[in-house]
Amino acid sequence: MAPTSTPQTPFGRVLTAMVTPLTADGALDLDGAQRLATHLVDAGNDGLIVNGTTGESPTTSNAEKTELVRVVVEAVGDRAHVVAGVGTNDTRHSIELARAAEKTGAHGLLTVTPYYSKPPQEGLLQHFTAIADSTELPVMLYDIPGRSGVPINTETIVRLAEHPRIVANKDAKGDLGRASWAIARSELAWYSGDDMLNLPLLSVGAVGFVSVVGHVVTPELRAMLDAFTTGDVRKATEIHQKLLPVFTGMFRTQGVITTKAALTLQGLPGGPLRLPLVELSLEETHQLKIDLAAGGVHL
Repeated sequence: MAPTSTPQTPFGRVLTAMVTPLTADGALDLDGAQRLATHLVDAGNDGLIVNGTTGESPTTSNAEKTELVRVVVEAVGDRAHVVAGVGTNDTRHSIELARAAEKTGAHGLLTVTPYYSKPPQEGLLQHFTAIADSTELPVMLYDIPGRSGVPINTETIVRLAEHPRIVANKDAKGDLGRASWAIARSELAWYSGDDMLNLPLLSVGAVGFVSVVGHVVTPELRAMLDAFTTGDVRKATEIHQKLLPVFTGMFRTQGVITTKAALTLQGLPGGPLRLPLVELSLEETHQLKIDLAAGGVHL
């Protein structure tokens, strides 16, 4: 049974984009995935993204993606929204992943802007529409031009929001002005996809976060969100400022690299990375420890 959702918060409010735990030889650690998912939900997440970029989706097979959705749904699907990343730069491939995720029990789909191909806005419109048409699951767009090379323009977002199953957007565009206009005109549920901008995006209408740092500071993110929602902006700002070293430290390099290092430091499932990603050096790990400690994270 899927957890409760509302039109305003279709996927919950605090979601972590979960890493994919691997064993020492680089295989999927399915038991570790279940333990990590349980830990994250116990910490306060009401949603998890599986098979996103932080889950090393470019290097996992279709079968591995399906297995990850299955075990995470089995572990926490009655307590949290399990959203499957299905975005690729091949619409047909994305549709295959979407249908597999639906059959495996996912509660929703995350669809990133097609990367590398740099399609025009009409191509984006047709791509996202085709994916949304392919299943009965609600869809969260993922707008991250820094990775994909192409933004989803406001006019395109407004048109996509007319689709009954496109209900949300994960915003990693880093443009509060564009976000303000898109939120006002589309009425999509808006989720911050950039941890440093979690609080600023709330101020222009976001409803929650899709976070990487949620691996280590979910209770603080929840407290910041609750403080802002109840009108205690000063407290929310204090929490935001306390977390600045964490935001900075976790993104000195790719978030999945630092996240797996942080999980290892905390004795949680994470494991190695698949090439072309590589683990932190000793110096980088030392700096990560300093950053996390400055933000109040106990290792």
